Amino acid sequence: MKLDVLAIAAHPDDVELTCGGTLIKMAARGYRTGILDLTQGEMGTRGTPETRQREAMKAAKILGVKVRENAMLPDAGLAIVQEQRLEVARFIRALQPKTVMLPYWEGRHPDHYTAGRLGYEACFLAGLKALPIPGEAFRPFKILYTTFDHPMRPSFVVDITREYPRRLKAILSYQSQFRPANRDGKSKIHNPLDELDKRVGVIARSFGQMIGVQYGEGFFVREMMQVDDVVDLPVRSV
Repeated sequence: MKLDVLAIAAHPDDVELTCGGTLIKMAARGYRTGILDLTQGEMGTRGTPETRQREAMKAAKILGVKVRENAMLPDAGLAIVQEQRLEVARFIRALQPKTVMLPYWEGRHPDHYTAGRLGYEACFLAGLKALPIPGEAFRPFKILYTTFDHPMRPSFVVDITREYPRRLKAILSYQSQFRPANRDGKSKIHNPLDELDKRVGVIARSFGQMIGVQYGEGFFVREMMQVDDVVDLPVRSV
């Protein structure tokens, strides 16, 4: 299946937290969207790979994506090595996305920023005809970088005000991560994610405020953005 948009991230739930609203919005506009999780999140404190896979597929239905794949690379072991680059490039050739969303190139979690670099290099390599993987040479047209809470000002923001409730529902599909309970039905680990509703709301509102809407998702690009019509630009200046 050829996709219009493919979001690539290190772990199940990363996409939901960074660009889930945008995926919902693009699917509603008729674009073919998809997700590639690089690992099963098997090193996480909460849940199991099997549980997270079920949660990921539930979230995928809420997001409206056409396909969700898992590269089965090692959690806490993502690395810029040829074996992993070729594996991700194989998915790029198979899905042929026009736009790819990757994690921002800096961050606290090594898997997150490594996934960004790994995804970029795989996108480039997938366009080499002599690459020893199946499929025809293909290279995406656009690469966008996503973030959950990076302090830098994004290149642009997508208005996800209408999509926000579904985005939150997709995030909360990960019961093992965000609603863990002990025998008494109470959270067994004190973690900022225990206040997820509040946290994701604050971040989405901060991005939204940048463009004068209620909720938004920020994106970064390395190249300059082009504008053709300076009369019909969104976001008021004064």
